[in-house]
Amino acid sequence: MTTDTSPDAGNDARNDAEPALTVDELAARAGVTVRRVRFYSTRGLLPPVIGPRRVGHYGREHLARLALIEELQHQGMTLAAIERYMQQLPAGLSAHDLAIHRAVVASWAPDLVEPVTREELQRRAGRALDDDDVERLAAMGVVRRDDDTWLVDLGLLRLGVGLLDVPLSQEAILASRKVLIEHSRAAAHELSELFRGEVARRDPRDVKSLSAHMEPLVVQALLTTFQRSLKEELREWTAQMDRGTG
Repeated sequence: MTTDTSPDAGNDARNDAEPALTVDELAARAGVTVRRVRFYSTRGLLPPVIGPRRVGHYGREHLARLALIEELQHQGMTLAAIERYMQQLPAGLSAHDLAIHRAVVASWAPDLVEPVTREELQRRAGRALDDDDVERLAAMGVVRRDDDTWLVDLGLLRLGVGLLDVPLSQEAILASRKVLIEHSRAAAHELSELFRGEVARRDPRDVKSLSAHMEPLVVQALLTTFQRSLKEELREWTAQMDRGTG
C-alpha cells in the first residue's frame, strides 16, 4: 500500500509528507535498519508516499508511525498483533496523534535502564550526539555515566532526543520536567487513594484485575486530558498575543 502524490493527488498528501525523507534518512532518524523499514513497508505498516518519478519518500507521520510500531514490538507483540493494532487506528492521524498512542503504549512497560556504549547510545537515538547533547540528556535524567558505559532510560530516550531540537533553554526544560513530575505524582496519589477506597472491601483477585485494567486507561485519560488542557492554554496565550499586537 502506498500514497500517491502525483499532480492529481491533491496538496494534502504532499504537505503531510514534509519534510521528505529517503528510506535511509528515515531509518537513521528512527535508529533502525533500512531493511527493517522496507520490511514494514512491504507489510503495509509503513506505506511510503509516492512522488514524481514514482520515488517513495517519508515524512513526520512515518517517523511517528515507525516509533509506535517499534514500541509495540518492544512490548512483545507479534507482527500479526501489531498489524491488527495499526489497522484499527483512525485514518489520517497526525504525527502528534501517533506520538500520543506511543506514549500510552510505552506507559505499560516496566522501567528499563540499559547500559550502552557511546556508539550504541547514538544508534538508539537515531542521530549523532555531541558532548553538549549528551550533557543535556544527562541533565534531563535520560542517561547517566557509569565508568566506560552510559546507563540509558529507554522509556525516556526518544522524548529526550526530541527535546534536543526544541528551542527552549535547558533551564526551562528542567523546570518543565519538575512541574510535570510534581503534578503527575500528586494526581497519581489522589487517584490511588480514590481507587483504594473503592476496592477496599473487594476480593484480592478483583483488586489485581482492576489494577491491571485501570493503569493503561488512567494513563490514556491523563494524556488526553492534559493534551486538551494544553491546547486551551496555548489558544488563550496566542489570542492574548494577537490582541497585544492588534
